[in-house]
Amino acid sequence: MTTKRPEAETVSFRIENRIAWVKFNRPEKRNCMSPSINRRMLEVLDELEFHVGVGVLILTGEGTAWSAGMDLQEYFRETEAKGLVGTRKAQREAYTWWRRLRNYQKPTIAMVNGWCFGGGYGPLFACDLAFAAEEAQFGLSEINWGILPGGGATKVAVDLMSMRDAMFHAMTGEPISGKTAAAWKLVNEAVPLAQLQARVEEVANILLKKNPFALKATKDAVRRVKEMTYENAEDYLIRAQEAANSFDNEGRKEGIRQFLDEKSYKPGTGTYDTTKQKPKV
Repeated sequence: MTTKRPEAETVSFRIENRIAWVKFNRPEKRNCMSPSINRRMLEVLDELEFHVGVGVLILTGEGTAWSAGMDLQEYFRETEAKGLVGTRKAQREAYTWWRRLRNYQKPTIAMVNGWCFGGGYGPLFACDLAFAAEEAQFGLSEINWGILPGGGATKVAVDLMSMRDAMFHAMTGEPISGKTAAAWKLVNEAVPLAQLQARVEEVANILLKKNPFALKATKDAVRRVKEMTYENAEDYLIRAQEAANSFDNEGRKEGIRQFLDEKSYKPGTGTYDTTKQKPKV
């Protein structure tokens, strides 16, 4: 019988070159989501969100899985044994950090190194970008043991996939490869596992060169305008741009200065040199 891992060890992280590498750390359980992981993830997100040494957060899994979904023993046996109060508490702990990650201050990338099932779809969707190993396996297997894909998983499938792909994925419970997940738009790209970390790190370094205030405003805008009418989105984006300019107008001015005065930067070919910008106090 496997010894239960201490809560403080269920998630690990390290910071290297302004990248926070956060790992689900229950490899003996294929990184299944559990109440202890949920509580620990919220602590880690709190610690890293405004850390001056962190510009990008990458979320991945220890061992051969990203997350094999919900821990059936802890969620469905132990939690339900406590009645409705236990169930609601477990749901609240999970949804709180997923919501926190969706609205995170720093750009986030899911690096799906192996299995990603059911309950793993919540944090997958919460990350701004997602890259997978071609060898990874994705699945909504809930139908196979008699329930629907809950915890937001159905919403994730419908938001990211076409209706036909989402319906097939949820109704059959059949797993798909990382390659198919990319084709169905569950992730941005799939590459061989041996190349996955290098590709994700390459993208993270692209993001690290961008203006962090503009990145936050952009990721918020993309998430919010999806369900707005065009007119409402137009109005929201005008107000968001005005708010961003009032908070970080120096960034906009510096980009324009490098383009018009220095001639050292051309929009569309990269980003302006943010190291020349006066730090925001």
